[in-house]
Amino acid sequence: MARRGARRRPGLIAAAISAVERAPSGRLIRAGVSTSRRLMSRQNQIWSRYSHDKVDIGERLAQVFRTLATAVPLRRPLRALSVGSSSEPQFRLFEATFRGGLYLLDVERAALATIRERIRRQAVTSVFPLRGDYTRILLDRGRTRRFLAEALGGRRLDLVAFEHSLYYAAAAEWPALLGNVYEVLLRPTGAIHAVLMAAQSREPTTTTWLYNHFAGKFFGHENDQDLHALARALRRDSRFGGAQVLTETDRVRFYVDDFGALMSVVWMVLLYPNVHRYTPAQRREITRHVYRNLFAKRRPLYQDQDHLVIYRGVGQRGLL
Repeated sequence: MARRGARRRPGLIAAAISAVERAPSGRLIRAGVSTSRRLMSRQNQIWSRYSHDKVDIGERLAQVFRTLATAVPLRRPLRALSVGSSSEPQFRLFEATFRGGLYLLDVERAALATIRERIRRQAVTSVFPLRGDYTRILLDRGRTRRFLAEALGGRRLDLVAFEHSLYYAAAAEWPALLGNVYEVLLRPTGAIHAVLMAAQSREPTTTTWLYNHFAGKFFGHENDQDLHALARALRRDSRFGGAQVLTETDRVRFYVDDFGALMSVVWMVLLYPNVHRYTPAQRREITRHVYRNLFAKRRPLYQDQDHLVIYRGVGQRGLL
């Protein structure tokens, strides 16, 4: 018996060491919790650097651009409004395509400051940063008309893009908001593009699962921000009669060997929009969960994200 116990000892020691390695220190947990106070623009920079989210968005936008190019006069400069994504990497793609005017509407000063610095440094002349709350501007028909007249110079747009920004409006408000965009801001031939995290997932390694699990556990929250459900509703909405309403879902992978950076992205998902106010104890529980189930096991974080495009006045079936 003693010899058998001795033979088991290396395995027991290895298991004990492994358990210690998986157990996060108090210092590491505090550091992970502290990243919840970072600016969203900084959290988004980490997400952009270590995931292919922006590549995915760029690929889908390129399909939209190709469709618009077949439907509008070649010599007419295109115009676009990007809502809530001012400093994201697809800025360069937008700027090169929409030489007739690219308008960047954002509520965060830091994101707009980044764009203004780039405009000065690179002598960009066709990009216009605008600070404002799009939910106030676009949910009210009168304000939308004033925005067109005052901010856009009375000239309508070929594309309006909501790249991870519809989170800040309630799902019940989306049809009215997009109806104002479609009827007031969009040209007779144009498109609206939106991308959001998928509403449901059973996989614990996804951002959707993390959001739904902890928002449900601590606040009884049920996620209804579903672009596929929105698409079904818009196809029945008379305001969008004749429009093409298309949806697709892609999977994005995020991996970084830095726990603070990983937690920054987790907080970006769980704390924005500013709906849920997790207590310090709840934040520590979330941080421990992410450490044990993702970071310690070196698992990537995945995001299933839905794309929606609404085409107006495009004769052939559009791309997405």
